[in-house]
Amino acid sequence: MIKLGDYNTLKVLRHTDPGIYLEGDERTGDILLPKRYVTPQMHVGDELQVFVYLDQDERIIATTETPLARVGEFACLEVAWTNQYGAFLSWGLLKDLFCPFREQKQRMQRGKRYIVYVKEDEASHRLMATAKVEKYLTPLEAGTHGQAVDCLVWQKTDLGFKVIVDNRHQGQLYDNQLFQPLHSGDRLTAYIDHVRQDGKIDLTLQPTGRQHTLDFAEVLLRYLYENGGRCNLTDRSAPELIADRFQVSKKTFKKAVGDLYRRRLILIDDDGLRLVP
Repeated sequence: MIKLGDYNTLKVLRHTDPGIYLEGDERTGDILLPKRYVTPQMHVGDELQVFVYLDQDERIIATTETPLARVGEFACLEVAWTNQYGAFLSWGLLKDLFCPFREQKQRMQRGKRYIVYVKEDEASHRLMATAKVEKYLTPLEAGTHGQAVDCLVWQKTDLGFKVIVDNRHQGQLYDNQLFQPLHSGDRLTAYIDHVRQDGKIDLTLQPTGRQHTLDFAEVLLRYLYENGGRCNLTDRSAPELIADRFQVSKKTFKKAVGDLYRRRLILIDDDGLRLVP
């Protein structure tokens, strides 16, 4: 079955002046891959991976271009233009993605970027975007502490940033766990700290556990070697100073200092850290 708004592997049936036709199904019929995407290496009988969507006339068509999102995915897209019906978002294809007014949380403006979900409209079967992304997020039933997840930064809150986790769940990054600037639309790796009863996820940008401590301990040791054997920070230094210097939490810094001290690689005094002679 052809998946609209997604990648499909389709067989080349015939060459024509408009392009090549690919084998569809009973619902779609044969699908045109326009001439602009055809290469000399495409022969009858070959199987091509193409993205299937609707052209300007709402006809099913194939493309070898790569969209910024497929049906069922979230993305941060820029408004290319607007009209009396809604906004049209650039998503990497020749035809822009429509977001009607009813699917906007606020009136979208040309040139601005918005987090949206790509879907197939149940009534018209047209592809469209919606900014009402909460409707398409599901609770996480179970997660492992320290598990790495993919995140799309969604929006700023008083606590930090809401993020979309693994294209399915809602997560939260807290301000006191951030050691780098974040913006809506950023994609990054985060780590599960805690799964709440409502299925939402508290996250950290730094790996947890012993291995993370060992990794940063090596970073700190290298810093000491490269800076005359001294560092003017200690485990009593302000978290902001530690984050500004090393982009880690004070907790991680203290664990690494303790690890190096127990290995008798550093000394700790009132002025900071220094390598053992």
